[in-house]
This record gives sequence, structure tokens and C-alpha cells, in this order.
Amino acid sequence: MENVHLAVEEDDLYSGYNDYNPTFDSEELENDVGFQQAVRTSHGRRPPMTAKFPGTAMGARPLASSFGSRMPLASSMGRPMTGAVQDGAARPMTAVRAAGYTSSLTRGSTFDPLGQSKGPAPPLEAKNEDTPEEKIKILEKKVNDLIEESCMAQSIGALQLALEKAKEAGRKERALVRQREQSGNTDHINLDLTYSVLLNLANQYANNEMYPEALNSYQVIVKNKMFSNAGRLKVNMANIYFKQKNYPKAIKFYRMALDQISNTHKEMRIKIMQNIGVVFVRTGQYSDAITSFEHIMSESPNIRTGFNLILCYYAIGDRERMKKAFQKLISVPLGIDDEDKYIPTNDDTTSNMVIEAIKNDKLHQMERDLKVLAEKYIMTAAKLIAPAIETSFAAGFDWCVDMVKSSQYVELANDLEINKAITYLRQKDFNQAVETLKTFEKKDSRVKSAAATNLSFLYFLEKDYDQADRYADLAMNADRYNPAALINKGNTVFVKQDYEKAAEFYKEALRNDSSCTEALYNLGLTYKRLNRLGEALDCFLKLHAILRNSAQVMYQLAHLYELLEDPQQAIEWLMQVISVTPTDPQALAKLGELHDGEGDKSQAFQYYYESFRYFPSNIDVIEWLGAYYIETQFCEKAIQYFERATLIQPTQVKWQLMVASCYRRSGNYQKALETYKDIHRKFPENVECLRFLVRLCTDMGLKEVQDYATKLKKVEKMKEIREQRVKSGREGSARGRREGREGSAGSADDVKADSGHSSSSSSIKGERLSAKMRSLPGSNEPYETSSPKELDASYVDPLGPQMERPKTGAKRRVEDDDFADADLGDDLLPE
Repeated sequence: MENVHLAVEEDDLYSGYNDYNPTFDSEELENDVGFQQAVRTSHGRRPPMTAKFPGTAMGARPLASSFGSRMPLASSMGRPMTGAVQDGAARPMTAVRAAGYTSSLTRGSTFDPLGQSKGPAPPLEAKNEDTPEEKIKILEKKVNDLIEESCMAQSIGALQLALEKAKEAGRKERALVRQREQSGNTDHINLDLTYSVLLNLANQYANNEMYPEALNSYQVIVKNKMFSNAGRLKVNMANIYFKQKNYPKAIKFYRMALDQISNTHKEMRIKIMQNIGVVFVRTGQYSDAITSFEHIMSESPNIRTGFNLILCYYAIGDRERMKKAFQKLISVPLGIDDEDKYIPTNDDTTSNMVIEAIKNDKLHQMERDLKVLAEKYIMTAAKLIAPAIETSFAAGFDWCVDMVKSSQYVELANDLEINKAITYLRQKDFNQAVETLKTFEKKDSRVKSAAATNLSFLYFLEKDYDQADRYADLAMNADRYNPAALINKGNTVFVKQDYEKAAEFYKEALRNDSSCTEALYNLGLTYKRLNRLGEALDCFLKLHAILRNSAQVMYQLAHLYELLEDPQQAIEWLMQVISVTPTDPQALAKLGELHDGEGDKSQAFQYYYESFRYFPSNIDVIEWLGAYYIETQFCEKAIQYFERATLIQPTQVKWQLMVASCYRRSGNYQKALETYKDIHRKFPENVECLRFLVRLCTDMGLKEVQDYATKLKKVEKMKEIREQRVKSGREGSARGRREGREGSAGSADDVKADSGHSSSSSSIKGERLSAKMRSLPGSNEPYETSSPKELDASYVDPLGPQMERPKTGAKRRVEDDDFADADLGDDLLPE
């Protein structure tokens, strides 16, 4: 009762707000007996309520207040209590029960709104794979997987694996059809799957070049009326007949496919007609091919068809139609956007980023490839028809240039002019070529550099080194980053023997284009001339990594190892030269020389003999083989080699003396005597021949001995008089040189002309080979001498005069394999 406040007369509206209510005192809960009792008692194990439905107030459970008093709370109107349990479920406290929540819990239950106490959900019912429908679905999936695997294998180049997968897919698909038939479900056969299996199998047969099997598979598809649009597969069959060169059947199937394709598929029809035209070209039916190509050019013109049409007109020699076709070709729209759109025009960062992103994307690359292809066809067509459309080549080319200048390919006009000059070169009309190229001196830098490069090359070939140097400078000034111009400039310095400066130009060319093989080759030659053999070796080893099968590079490596006194490495590289050019006689002779220097006579003989077989006119090889047979005591075999030497050099008496000596060594004295007499008739003043005649006639007891002895004395006396005159003349000239030495100190009498500058020279300076051979009989030795002497025989360059030449860097303009320009860049600079 202490909490009950009686109303007073003065009603204070704000009274009671500051009164302290101990019910809300959380700090005194430890001392609250009722609260502690409730905490210690489990909520889930409370004693059951006594009230039953409908409950009364007397059945209510007394609630303990915070003050310990127990007051029964009765419900009114006989309504059941809020916590009463009805049929095992608690009555909700509100009109709408929240999902998963109740106002009170049932007996023995816990608070579980998510229903987690019920345990995991029961597993899904497993499908019964034994049913026919499930088996069919599984088999269909396997067939589709096999088709995909076959296509993937074909895309990576595993053609055999792709064919095996396609065959397996075919077997599975047939099993699938049989299973459907057995189950009586034939109405649901998957025709699309059957079509896919057969088409993939036919494609894989064709990819593996199993053409009969591929045709059979295509035939199965085409003959089946249930497959819609299967008629267009006759194009594939026609392609196979084309590969088999069965052109009549190819045309037949192309036309059948064309009949079965409606006019709505215009692009497909155009492609088939283009194929028909190509087949007519292969069969030589140019009129029929022209009909197909003209229809295409009127309906949907394209670059390839326009070029093929020009070729057909050229084949039948129709000038006017060639001109019209060329005009159509250069007017074909390419559908390429202007290149200016890829150039940033403002400071908008977003648009610039977009431009950078699309500048080198796949679409732009495709556009560039299409443009390059169109330019290639136009250039080739112009070079082809220029000599045929007018009375002269120059007039025809000028007409093509005028047409190109008025088209969308204006920039090709300059390239056509340069090609005109190159065509003059092919016709050996150097003056016209030079005049044509000189017209480009006032053009833009790119064209000027290309023309000047070719002019420098032309003057260099004509050995007009001053003009070559002038135009090389002009090309460099127009385009300093033109490697061909730098190479030509280096070559002009090279011939002036300023090798250090030449090396700098070659290095600069390599800095501008690291793949320039001419500059690397010339740099190696320059280091070789400077005797920097190690650096030269590095250059040629790098070049060999780029040009694996270049005989020139491998020879240079062999020669460098020979100069570095490593004959074994030189032999190894020469063996690689022989593997590339097995019939090169000079390379074989060089191998024989190296093996001879190593003391391996048998190997040396083998290579010398092979060299003689391929080139039986090399005096050095003939001399070595003859000497080899003399040393091995087979003089009869040596005779044939010295007789050949006599035919090659009929004015050289030593070869005829060697033939006679071989007869004498083999014991055929009568033949030797006849040979000496023949030599005496040709060379009556030869002392050696007369001495042998005297000795042979004496040994054989012939009467002619006295005549030959008399002639020998006369010849010896004349020889002594001649030698005295020569001696006195030398002494007089020596006195004259001593008297005039002071005035001729600055003369250039000791400068030797470099005969190696001629392109016809085939020997390399400073390279000499010495073969030990038995010398010819001396004046006091009428018969053989046993002491060998060294005879020098000059070595001939295995690869001719081009081996030691720096390569020129003329501008290359190769446009097409069939009508390629002169490949000026691969010519070699005369040494």
C-alpha cells in the first residue's frame, strides 16, 4: 500500500515525475528475490499451467511481483488466458502471427524460428538411369560432346584425332537411332544431331585428304530429303573435285549448288560464281570465265574478281576491255574508313583513349590487309597490261599512271613510276631507267629516297662511284633512316678503302633495321679487311643464325677460321657449304687443299677428284691430280690430266713436257721420243726438250743425236747472249732510278691496280695454296729429280667473284611472285 497515492484536492499536472520507482532499478536486481528465482528456474521446464480452455480466473498461475507479493490475475468474460495451449499450439498474441514465431512455446520446445532443429532436408530422389528415356538423353549428350571434341582437335591441327572423334560420334549416333527404334519412339529422332554428325565426319575426311570417303558422306546428306538446305553442301563436294583437278565435275556441282540457293542469299551466290569462273580459267575456257566475272563485277564488284577479269582479257589479248577492266578495278569501293579518324584532333582525353584502343585492333588490321591486297593487285595488273594496251611499254605505263592518279589510289602513282624504271632495268635500258628515276628528285621525301637509292645502285654497278656517292647522299638526306641508302653510302666508301668509315655506315643501317642482312654481311667483310677477324667472325655467326642455308655466309666462316689457323673448323664449315651446294667444284677443291695441308692425302684426292668431275678445266686441280698419280707411281693415269692441261693452255710447254716425262717414267720410250719431237717442232728453242732428245737418242742409239746436240749448243749460246743483254739493261735502269730518286719521292709507281674490282675476277687476293709437286727436270738433270719443289697455284674463290663483295642496299620493290621487280637488294658489290 505504500505505493498507492491518494488523490489530493490540488491536482498537480506535473506531480509524480520525480518519484523513484524501484521496478526500473537494474542495479538492485541481485537483491530481487523474484527475478533471481526466475533466472535459476529453466524457462522450458516451467510447471504446466492449470488453466484450461475455456479458463477462468481461478485457474491462473499467480505471478510474482518484484515486491514478492503473489496476486492472481484473472481474465475477464471467461476468455482463455493468453498463454493457454490449444491443441498443442500456442495461441498467438496478435491478430497476425509472424512467420516462424509464436507468442508462447509448446511444452518441451525450444526457440527455433528457422526450423534448424528438424535436421537436413531429405536428399533429392535419384533419377532412374535404367529407363529408356534417360539412356537416350545420356547417349545424345555423349554424341554432342564427341562432335565438340572433334571440332576442337581440328582447330589445333590434330586432324587424325579429329577424324577418330568424328567416327566415334557416328557410331554413337547410330546406336542412339537403334535404341529409339527399339523403344518405339521413332517420332522423336533428332535429325539435327544426325546432320551434325554426318557433316562433321565429311569435313574431317576432307581435312585428312580422304576425298572418296568425304564425297560418300556428303552424298548421304544430300540424298536425304529430310535434311533441309542440304543442297548447298554440293559446294563442298565441288571444292573436293577441284582439289582432285576434276574440273568438269567441279563446274557441274557448283552449278547444282547455285540452282538450289535462292536469290536472297546474294553473297553466297556471288562466291559460287567466282569459283565457277576460276575453274573455267583452269580449263582454259576464258570466254566462259569472263561471263562469270563480268556478272560479278556488275552485281557486287570486288578486288579479286576484277583482277581475275583483267587476267582473262590479257589471255585473249583484248586491249580495250583490258583498259575498261583496269578502270573498274581501281574504282572498286573497299569500304574502309578514312585513316584520319585514327589521328587525335583535340585534347579530349576520352576520345584519344578510344582512338588509341582502336588504332591497332583486329578490325583496323583487317582494313590494312585489305588495302595492301588491293594495292598489290593494282600494281600487278598495271605491270602486266602496260606493254599490251599501247604500242610501247612506256605509253602503256603512262596510261596506267594517269588512271591511278585520278582514282582513290593516288599514292600508288609514284610506286608505279618506280616500277616503270625497274622494268627498264629488266630490258637493259639503263639510260631510260636513270631518266625515269631522276624525275623523283623533287617529289616528297619517301619517294625521293627510294628513287635516289636505286639511282645510287645503278651508278655503282656502272662503277661511276662519284655519282653513286652523290645519290646515296641524296637518299640519306631525304630519309636518314633508310637502311638501303646507308648501305649504298657505305659501299661507295668501301671501294675507296676507307673501311673504318664504311663500318660506321653499316652499323647505322643495322641500328635502323636490325634485320638488314646486307649491312651485317658487309660489316663482316669490312672487319675482315681491317684484320679484325674476331669481330668479323661474330658478324657472320649472327648472320648464319638468320640465313641458315646461305653458302656465302658459311664460306666466309670457313675462310675466317682458316685465317685464324683453325683448319678443322674451316673443314667443318666447308662441309656445310657442300651440303647446301654439293656440286660446287671450287668448294670441293678448297676442301681437298685443307685435307692436303693436314696430311690426309686420300681425303684430299677424293675432294680434288670430285671437283675435277664437276669442273674439268681447273688447272690447279689438274696439276694436283697429276702430281698425286706421279707420287703414287701411277704415271699412266697422270698422262690424261696433263693432256687436258695441254688442251686448256696450249702455249704452256711445261704440260707437254710433263706428258713426255710420264711416258718416259712408265718405260714407253718410243712414245716419249715422239712426244719430245712434237714439242721441239712447236717450241724449237726450248732447252729442256732438246736435252731430253739428246739423252734419249743417245740411249736408243739413234742417228739424230748429233743434230739435236748441235741445235742444243746453238740454243744455249743464244740464251746466254739474251741473258747478258737483260743483265746489262737492268744495270742501266738501276743507275737511272738512283739518279732520279730525289725527284720521284712522291710518285705512285708502287701502287698496284686492284684487279679484284672487276666483277669477272674470280681469285681472292692474298689467298695462295701451295701443293708439293715433283718439279720438271732441270738443265743438269735430264731425268727425274727426287727433291720436290713448291709450286704456287692460285686458289679460285669457291663461289665466284661475289663471295668477297659487300652487298648493296638498293630499294626493294617486289610486288608479286609472278611479276616481281628486280631484287636489287641482294646484288653484291664488286670488290
